[in-house]
Amino acid sequence: MKKEIIIIGGGAAGMVAAISAARNGAKVTILEHKEKLGKKILATGNGKCNYTNLHQSIDCYRSENIPFVEEVFSHFNEKDTIEFFKQLGIYPKSRNGYMYPNSEQASSIVDVLVMELHHLQVEVRCNEVVKKIKAMDEGYQIDTIVTVTEPKKGKDRNSKNTSKNKSEKRVAVETFQSSYQAEKVIIATGGMASSKLGSDGSGYYLVKQLGHTIIPVAPALVQLKAEGEFFELVAGVRCDVLLQIFIEKTLIASEEGELQLTNYGISGIPVFQISRFAAKALLEKKEVSVVIDFLPQMTTSELIELLKQRINNSEYKTAEEALIGLLNQKLIQMLMSQLDKQHSKHIDINRLASLLKEFKVKILDTNSFDNAQVCAGGVDTKEIAGYRLESKLHRGLFVVGELLDVDGICGGYNLQWAWATGYLAGEAASRK
Repeated sequence: MKKEIIIIGGGAAGMVAAISAARNGAKVTILEHKEKLGKKILATGNGKCNYTNLHQSIDCYRSENIPFVEEVFSHFNEKDTIEFFKQLGIYPKSRNGYMYPNSEQASSIVDVLVMELHHLQVEVRCNEVVKKIKAMDEGYQIDTIVTVTEPKKGKDRNSKNTSKNKSEKRVAVETFQSSYQAEKVIIATGGMASSKLGSDGSGYYLVKQLGHTIIPVAPALVQLKAEGEFFELVAGVRCDVLLQIFIEKTLIASEEGELQLTNYGISGIPVFQISRFAAKALLEKKEVSVVIDFLPQMTTSELIELLKQRINNSEYKTAEEALIGLLNQKLIQMLMSQLDKQHSKHIDINRLASLLKEFKVKILDTNSFDNAQVCAGGVDTKEIAGYRLESKLHRGLFVVGELLDVDGICGGYNLQWAWATGYLAGEAASRK
């Protein structure tokens, strides 16, 4: 079947690319390997979809080629994103610059995108897995495997739970091979993060088939596994901290925010923000450590004075009891175990202050790609022609979104990258 533009992947970047191209008069087909479009969008912002951020800075993005990121955003920025979605019906709500749909439903974002695709007569083919792309003299051949599904039969055939019920489970009943020819192709498969929602890493395989270089991929915006049996003692504790990450004893980054201590290590927004540095360093077999400041609101000298007052002015209390009200009780027990002075009045206050201000943990690993929100690494952007997102190796081939070697911090930045690259690629691909 001959097509004008085929978009592989029906996520954030893929849907916007389709809309952008179709608005310019192109005939567009989306091939999506899941049963419906936009599954990963539904999980963003805890189901509320933080779809962009007013506080844009190049420091919010990481890549081996930052000028490439700057060029893309010089052609499509957060204001363009807000206006694009306003035209589709999304009334924006700002929470300190973090932008959400006023409905506070991620499903609203998916719904308006799908409605626009339908309005523009974009052909959508779900349950279709692309297995191979081959560059031809004119255009591309795309080989796929198609899965046909039908509603799972229930025990009660008279039930109201019919095929019209969106929540009804479906089962595969048949698979067959298919093949397309397209003038232009946009690869928008996503990376490897959250494979259950669609990003299974297949896009890397497809672009490698076409000769592109992949910068090693690691989980990002992910929890970190740390060394220490004491984590069992503090699992579930949340506290506001300052984190510093060191690679081979060199300070790389720092973040403040709510830390979540787990039985395997550390989690929470500040951990997510620094996790890509840990993941990339661990790939390179480098030593990674995180230093936790449990009381960033005071200096070490101020903390020492406070500890002296609390312990020395409470003669009837042990040191452990004197810390109740200052620190979480599980955290107190863990610190006392480190001092080996549980239920004792006499402790080294300077040592306790040091533990509270500079608690060092060795990072062993990250959680898996399934737990990550995005990937660090990806298609080398030096092989992509600037804001058009077109391959320098193959004319008419475009690569967008998380598949590229660009990742953002938490706060709507990764979706902003998806919208921007998708829109610009769709616009470029639809030019005659």
